[in-house]
Amino acid sequence: MAISKPFMAARRFSATAGDGTGVGVAYNILATATTNDAGVAATAFPTEPAYYNLYINGLIQTADTSTVTTTAITIPGGDALDDGTPIIIEFVVN
Repeated sequence: MAISKPFMAARRFSATAGDGTGVGVAYNILATATTNDAGVAATAFPTEPAYYNLYINGLIQTADTSTVTTTAITIPGGDALDDGTPIIIEFVVN
């Protein structure tokens, strides 16, 4: 029988599209360019989250919209967004 972890929590990080770098499929936002729930600069995204959600301008995005590592989130085509567009990355951890 698999072990079920009883605790789930969320870690949220915010930025704007203007915080990203690169173009086309190489557009990404570094974890260090985001702020965390405490309102301070983040150093890294969580390792091994249960899953994550990406919100662009308050709208949840489908899974094919991005990929994430502990150092950055890649959003192909994100460079076409207005620089002021809010980006929220929510990690669910257990």
